[in-house]
Amino acid sequence: MNVGKYLLSIIGPTAVGKTALSLRLAQDLDAEIISVDSRQVYKYLDIGTDKVSEETRKKIPHHLIDVVEPREVFSAAAFAEKTFKAVKDIKNRGKIPILVGGTPFYYSALFDGILTESLPKDEKVRDELEEMWNQDYKDELRNKLACVDPKTYERLHPNDGRRIVRSLEVFMLTGKPISWWYSYAKRHEITFRPLYLGLYRSRSTLYEAIENRVEKQFASGFVEETERLLHMGYDESLPALQGFGYKELILFHKGKLSLDEAKQSDIKATKAFARRQMTWFRRFSPSLWYDVTGGVPYKDIRQVVERWKTVLIW
Repeated sequence: MNVGKYLLSIIGPTAVGKTALSLRLAQDLDAEIISVDSRQVYKYLDIGTDKVSEETRKKIPHHLIDVVEPREVFSAAAFAEKTFKAVKDIKNRGKIPILVGGTPFYYSALFDGILTESLPKDEKVRDELEEMWNQDYKDELRNKLACVDPKTYERLHPNDGRRIVRSLEVFMLTGKPISWWYSYAKRHEITFRPLYLGLYRSRSTLYEAIENRVEKQFASGFVEETERLLHMGYDESLPALQGFGYKELILFHKGKLSLDEAKQSDIKATKAFARRQMTWFRRFSPSLWYDVTGGVPYKDIRQVVERWKTVLIW
């Protein structure tokens, strides 16, 4: 089977129903799923990241789940490299790969010609670097850039503090220099193209779904899972444990929040995340959006998928 260069990619905010749709499509199409989720790559973070069960994964193969330990850094660059390998392997088995998940920057790493504006930002990291630059640590920052990204170092003017700081910020957040991202984008931008199937629902029903999911997580062992991670020696400062839910439950276990306060804070943070996701996903193209407020229009989606299989593939 020639799947071609267009990859089905199911996008949308958290709790909108991406997983359920992906499982149904995968079963009907004899497909395998690649998770596009920056938290599901971590082992032992199961309930809080809403991973599909191991039983489901035995029936429908999933990739990019449980890839690294919580103390490891997993960059978007590493995600992209592993995803391209997974796509190749899936196609070699005669199966269809389906991308599913809500991490916009992972999609950008796969499909976009990466620009520095598209790369992740962290105000705390940037402020620290800018403070160093302003306090006459310019040589130290230049030397660091020369070590981690000699191509960019040669390209930039030595007094271009803004770009030097930004280059170091990108390296610290992604594990790869900006020059690598430019080169990477050039190598891969024509290898695959996305066909985005976007799901959305009314804000009130999305918020209700988020509240219900958090309630279910807290009732299904999320509190104990977080405690177990702490007992395993995973520190609260690790990026893997900085996400909503885990962050609040760590504060609960430290006695700084009540269980209800942790739950309500998780719900609030998840709703805010869903809004940010939609801000990003609205820019994605080509995309077909489906309102699933009253249910998933599966028949319409299947028609699009069948057309993709017969017309859009290369």
